[in-house]
Amino acid sequence: MPTIATREDVRDGILDATERLLARYGYRKMTVEDIAREVGVGKGTIYLHFTSKEEVVLSHVDRIVERLKERLNAIALSNATAAIRLRLMLLTRVLFRFDSVQNYTQSLDDLLAALRPGLLARRARYYDEEAQILADVLNQGRDSGEFEFGDALATAYALLHATNALLPYSLSTLELGEREEVKEKTAAVADLILHGLLRTKPNAATDPGVT
Repeated sequence: MPTIATREDVRDGILDATERLLARYGYRKMTVEDIAREVGVGKGTIYLHFTSKEEVVLSHVDRIVERLKERLNAIALSNATAAIRLRLMLLTRVLFRFDSVQNYTQSLDDLLAALRPGLLARRARYYDEEAQILADVLNQGRDSGEFEFGDALATAYALLHATNALLPYSLSTLELGEREEVKEKTAAVADLILHGLLRTKPNAATDPGVT
């Protein structure tokens, strides 16, 4: 008996196809017809799930952030020290996004220009949600005597702002350079910030490794 696709399966299929087409054509050249053809459904099926091409792509970005938050929460719940967790979380928030759009080298600028109003509206929500995850770890580090700082949420936002310039939605992947270079820059920023948070200053930060 053939498997009946659920609404969520179809939606994920549309977003998967959108990811491939963004890398292949870029935002401006990609059409709703292209998405439907890539998924293997009629154009009308796309509009059952999304009102426009812009909403499809913004939902694709939403999914990237949701998956990132899952990674951040997993790190936050690990048994590592608060400093190691925060460092890994900062590395992950940059490198996960970088990996998610690494094939968009030629189209990322077009995507940003076309979707900037929608992305900016969502960005505040993205950062609020990420900041809360970081703030929880900061509070744990302070409770254990590992960190010393003022307001946890304000400190969390400072951590985000310090690494935002390295996000692919702030710079194109060409401007960011190779992945290893991005990792090194992010690690340097994270180490500098964490040095200021720690009660006992280490001689050198331990790199927990991000692949």
